[in-house]
Amino acid sequence: MIEAYFIHLAILVGIYLILAISLQLTIGYSGLLNIGHIAFFGIGAYTSALMVMNGVPFLIAFLSAGIVTMLFGFLLSLPLNKLKGDYLALATLGFSFVIYAILLNWVSLTRGPLGIPGITKPNFFGFVIANNFSFLIFTAIIAAITYFVIRQIVNSPFGKVLESIRDDELASKTLGKNTFKMKMYAMGISAFFAGIAGSLYAHYITFIDPSSFTLLQIIPIVAIVIIGGLASLKGTFIATFILVLLPEPLRFIGFPSSIVGPMRQIIYALLLLLILIYRPKGLFGRVELD
Repeated sequence: MIEAYFIHLAILVGIYLILAISLQLTIGYSGLLNIGHIAFFGIGAYTSALMVMNGVPFLIAFLSAGIVTMLFGFLLSLPLNKLKGDYLALATLGFSFVIYAILLNWVSLTRGPLGIPGITKPNFFGFVIANNFSFLIFTAIIAAITYFVIRQIVNSPFGKVLESIRDDELASKTLGKNTFKMKMYAMGISAFFAGIAGSLYAHYITFIDPSSFTLLQIIPIVAIVIIGGLASLKGTFIATFILVLLPEPLRFIGFPSSIVGPMRQIIYALLLLLILIYRPKGLFGRVELD
């Protein structure tokens, strides 16, 4: 029982790590304050779930979740080219509300508030990942690939251009860099991995509904990025473990389940507030949040 519980936590850490690392690419390295990341998560989850439920092989649905979400990332970046800072955050927040409304009201496709039950476990050419330990290994592999790919990106010339855009976009334009295209690529790549995380989540929980992709769900992801430190993959890795595991003792204190959820959000908000006040760069960050 205890072993199963820790495996469950480790799977959640892996999924949150993919989400946080991909968000780090836009917020930490590109300076794009994207609050709509949870919408990408939801798009990936629903894309994968709906495709598999309609007979599409898991591997195709899994990759399609990332590709479809990446296209949404590209599309979102088009009207947001001129927006920065708080205005960009509000625009991406609006995008997340739009996606939530679609998931909730397009009943013929998403079943609305009833959600999608009975989502199958991953199946690779007849091999079904039926138990949680196997799913943990699969999640760990995807998380490791995500970490490696994002690290290669941020250490590449493309990543250095993103950092220059974050620090001074006008100077980057003066040097002849196409800043819009660079930001669009960053948003698309970030969205791709968020979609992959959504697919993992859907096939692990085996049930999704719109309530899993609300504004409340983005708070821990943003908190991980800021507490770990902007432009720090190491900080993101450590902060993911801290923020996923820290609230878990609440389950054993005896609080009702209706209280544990709000208390978890309070803990995230307090940690975020303390970090912003006393350590604006986060635990391992190199830049401050503007």
